Amino acid sequence: MIFNKDTAGKTSELLLQINAIKLNPKNPFQWASGWNSPIYCDNRVALSFPQIRTYLRDEFVKNIEKKFGKPDIIAGVATGAIGIGILIAERMGLPFVYVRPEPKKHGRKNQIEGFYYKGQNAVVIEDLVSTGNSSLLAVDALREAGINVKGMAAIFEYGFDVAKSNFKERNVDLYTLGNYEILLDKAVEKNYISDSELKTLQEWRINPSEWAVNAE
Repeated sequence: MIFNKDTAGKTSELLLQINAIKLNPKNPFQWASGWNSPIYCDNRVALSFPQIRTYLRDEFVKNIEKKFGKPDIIAGVATGAIGIGILIAERMGLPFVYVRPEPKKHGRKNQIEGFYYKGQNAVVIEDLVSTGNSSLLAVDALREAGINVKGMAAIFEYGFDVAKSNFKERNVDLYTLGNYEILLDKAVEKNYISDSELKTLQEWRINPSEWAVNAE
């Protein structure tokens, strides 16, 4: 998993400012997976702030070709990465498609929406990577359609060991604008959290499923 420290610090600071990332160790959030978590991340909030979405777009554009080579197409993971993915594709002058979690049940029953053809090189855009399972389903769908996935670029990732293992197993390189460790450094620096809250957030990061049980 690849990132730039300066970009990660700036991205974390901006997402904290607009409450796209909320830290609440005392009253944990519940994820769809059932895990209790002291952090909740909704990067789609950034789309409502023109200067911030432009910053995210430009950082993606600047690094995608550098990390993966220029693709033929940009593919966003539905639904969270559709907005930022379109902005990136527009800025790069590239076609855009998005990938559903599963094929539609009606009509043409598409899983990949938009025009594409076999043999194209794609970079996949994601807003958030936790375990990587849902993100990699999009990669699987693209590969099954005959598209060559050059890599994935995401706004934020938690750095879970299971995600590292999943991406390695699927042979997918991941570049992120921000990550959990640098987020915590920035949250302490800007007084978003106390030292005791930092300890809780660090403990959760080690084993989030077990932390969920102990937090009951």
